[in-house]
This record gives sequence, structure tokens and C-alpha cells, in this order.
Amino acid sequence: MKPIAISCGEPAGIGPEIAATAWKRLRGEIPLLWLGDPRHLPEKTRWQAVSGASEAARVSATALPVLARDFGAPAVPGRPDPTHAQGVIDAIRDGVDLVRDGHCAALCTAPIHKAALIDGAGFAHPGHTEFLADLAGVEEVVMMLACTALRVVPTTIHLPLSEVPARLTPELLEATIRITRDALIRDFGIAAPRLAIAGLNPHAGEDGKMGGEEIAMISPLLDGMRAEGFDLAGPLSADTMFHAAARATYDAAICMYHDQALIPIKTIDFSGGVNVTLGLPFIRTSPDHGTAFGIAGKGLADPSSMIAAIRMAADMAQARATR
Repeated sequence: MKPIAISCGEPAGIGPEIAATAWKRLRGEIPLLWLGDPRHLPEKTRWQAVSGASEAARVSATALPVLARDFGAPAVPGRPDPTHAQGVIDAIRDGVDLVRDGHCAALCTAPIHKAALIDGAGFAHPGHTEFLADLAGVEEVVMMLACTALRVVPTTIHLPLSEVPARLTPELLEATIRITRDALIRDFGIAAPRLAIAGLNPHAGEDGKMGGEEIAMISPLLDGMRAEGFDLAGPLSADTMFHAAARATYDAAICMYHDQALIPIKTIDFSGGVNVTLGLPFIRTSPDHGTAFGIAGKGLADPSSMIAAIRMAADMAQARATR
């Protein structure tokens, strides 16, 4: 198996330590390749510098393989250093290149700190996802949050709630549904995906009494896509979509805004959720948490989400390879 590339993320956060812990847990299962400055790994990490991805599978059984980069300075846990910014950006870019060139199976990205990237390197993207889309030359990508019990996709993401109705266009919703269905087939091995589509308003508008978007836009769009062969349920009242019996009826839920999607998955599996970017020409996963500066370097970081992200990346790579 080709290794999973792991970009270092913010050196002052928990990224390096959860990568090291993930290697300890997975070294006999999935080969890894960490991209970053090895001085930023926890002090007792067993690591070995390699010259390329081809060495990673052999090394990974006994040490964390590292494509070493010099970021110019050590990292102080909890205190981001803008001088590390270009190194962090380059690690992401190099990871993308390794996957796109076929040397690694997938990319798993550790959390970044946007302010440090802006201050240190003039980072011009809203976040990881947009940067990866730019590197790939892709205009439309979709964010999925996934765990064993649930997959959710927010159609609009980091917007004030007051702006959601205007941004929730038929074109955006249709693209989100199409990208999600295609990814479930290609990357998750689901031959005929079933999608549950939430309404925007309480009770999915209740026949127009609590909002008109469902009648005016969402329902007509879903009817048109059903005529193409899409298996779509909805628009559904979001407050009845996420109990166990409801989840058994679909493979992914398409939600209208950020919290509508993220509250249920973080409630069901706060530590094990994975962020997956759909619509890229390569596989990218990430832990579903931030840099956690408050606990960085204290040995308190939970590696569960990083481990889940690596395992999901490996499973997705296997699904693509067998199509």
C-alpha cells in the first residue's frame, strides 16, 4: 500500500503530537509519511528521515517516516510563530504533489492556524479547503463531515445565518448534491447512494407557513433530480433526521447551513469525526478539530480524529483503486 501523506499543520498546535501518536497506533496497519520539521515532533518520537515516499512503507513499521523540512526555528506549544508559515504552506503543497503524482495514496492534513499563515506568508485563502481547491484547479468542492454513524454535508458553510437564504441558490444546492453522490460512489463504494435533504426552515417550512424556500426552490430542484435517477428524500424537517432509525434510511445528509450539519455529527461522535473534501481529483481528509493551543505539548491531545481521518483516507484510496 502506498503511504498516506500527513502535512504537519500548525507546529505550535497539537498536529505534530497527534500525528506521532497515530503512527504508534497504525504502524502495523497503514504506512504514513509526515511532512514537516522533525524538531516540531514530540521529543521522544521515533522518526526517520526519508528521501521519498517509496521508502515510507519499509520505514513506517519501525519509525515515523519524515520528509524533513527546515522551518527555521523550533516550535513553542501554544504560541504560533509566523516564521513557520511558509513551511506549513509548502508541506500542504508538497503533500498534494505526492498524491497527484501517484507516490502517496491520499493526503491527511493536520489543522492550520490561518492568522499565522496570513501574518507570515500572506496566505490568501479562507482555509485549507479553498487552498486545496486552488491547487487542484477545481472551482466547486464540498465539505463532508463523517463518522461511523453519520455523513453530513453543509451546503453553505462559514456564513452568518442571516446570509444563508440569499446564498442558498438552486445552482449551489444542485452542485452539492451531485458532488456528494459522485463521491459516495467513487470513494465510499456505495453503488446507489441514498441522500436525505434537509429543509432550510423549521418543519421544512410546514407547507409555507414557516418559510417559502422549500416550496419555491428546494422541492422543485429535488423533483427534477429524482427524474434523472437520484435517490433523494426531502426536503425533510431537520429535527427528525438524525435519530438512529432515520439515519438507517440514507447514506448521507445534505444540510442547508453549517450548524444544521455539524451539531448532529459532533453530538454523535465528537472525537471521531473526519473532515473530507469532496470534488478534488485526489483524496483529502483531516481531523475534525482545530489546533487546540490550550493543550498543545501537554500530552492531553486525543488522536482519535486523526486516526479516523487516516483510516478513512486509506479506505477511500482502496475504493478508488478497485473501481
